Amino acid sequence: MSGGPRRTELGGPAPGDGTGASRWPRRAWWIVAGLILAGVAATAVVRRREVSGAFGLLTRADPLLLVAAAGCEVASLLCFAAVWRWLLYAGGARWPLRRVMGLTLGAGAVAGILPGGAVFAAAWAYRQMRRRAVDPALAAAVLAVAGALSAAAIGVLGLTALLAAAPSSRAVLLRPLLVLVAVLALAAGAAAVLSRSAAVRRTARRLWTAAGRRHERVHSVQDALQRVSEQAWNLRPGLRPWLLPAAEAFGNWALDLACLALCMRALNVAVPWPGILVVYVLTQVPAALRLTPGNLGVLEVGLAALLAAYGLPARQALAAALLYRALSFWALQPPGWVCWVAVTLHGRRR
Repeated sequence: MSGGPRRTELGGPAPGDGTGASRWPRRAWWIVAGLILAGVAATAVVRRREVSGAFGLLTRADPLLLVAAAGCEVASLLCFAAVWRWLLYAGGARWPLRRVMGLTLGAGAVAGILPGGAVFAAAWAYRQMRRRAVDPALAAAVLAVAGALSAAAIGVLGLTALLAAAPSSRAVLLRPLLVLVAVLALAAGAAAVLSRSAAVRRTARRLWTAAGRRHERVHSVQDALQRVSEQAWNLRPGLRPWLLPAAEAFGNWALDLACLALCMRALNVAVPWPGILVVYVLTQVPAALRLTPGNLGVLEVGLAALLAAYGLPARQALAAALLYRALSFWALQPPGWVCWVAVTLHGRRR
């Protein structure tokens, strides 16, 4: 949610360098970002009384609870790095946790700020793993599987929010969750049909092969998907070994949520349980869109609006959103870019 390094956008089966993108989408992104930021600034001027009250609350935050919130955020980042480390270990790459932490922090800094940062971050992380003698298929599998585990974890958190939410909030969460369940059900149904019918498997294989022969890009994607799926399956066969990385992926989100709750308590703001689960899950939607650099203004306003919808006064909701964003995103940018520079320079020397 915060736009940090933990999110699913770092996953991908065939990362590229992002240099072939057209300039027009980037220009359009900057135009849209400028309009959004101008709107946020105008809103801040109109609601300056609430903004002033929010900053007043920030100056009276409880320092011990702030330290606890920061500790939850650090633990969240460690969980995310632990997922990558487990996948690398499973593929035979013995990386220490500090090296993986530097890689994920650097990738998160790139993904959080730059337009199209998710593409650049995945490409950069892939390149750094390759420079350290990680097999290409394993590097791609780490990115893809880590993203899939993170998406599954936020899905579990969303389901928990749906079950715990009040009936009025369930209607808001139900539609996106139903869409996700429908997509997963269709995928499972297609897999079941393909596994049971030899004729369907032959037809699908023939169409898949024909598409690869006709189009070079399709063929390259097919090769990448095949290598990634084989590598992911060969990492650790069976279900039980995957419980640990799945728990770490869930811990990444849960500890980030705990950071938000502790930020609210540090401001002496009542946490609206279980509504905070709904607020947290819903805020992942604008976080994934990357409408402004670092989602500046978008997440602060969105999070504050959702908290206000659960009965918090505007100044308390805004103060909680600002404090949470300061700890979970902006405080991570300087060390993230330091890690990016250090990992890049070290990789070039290698």
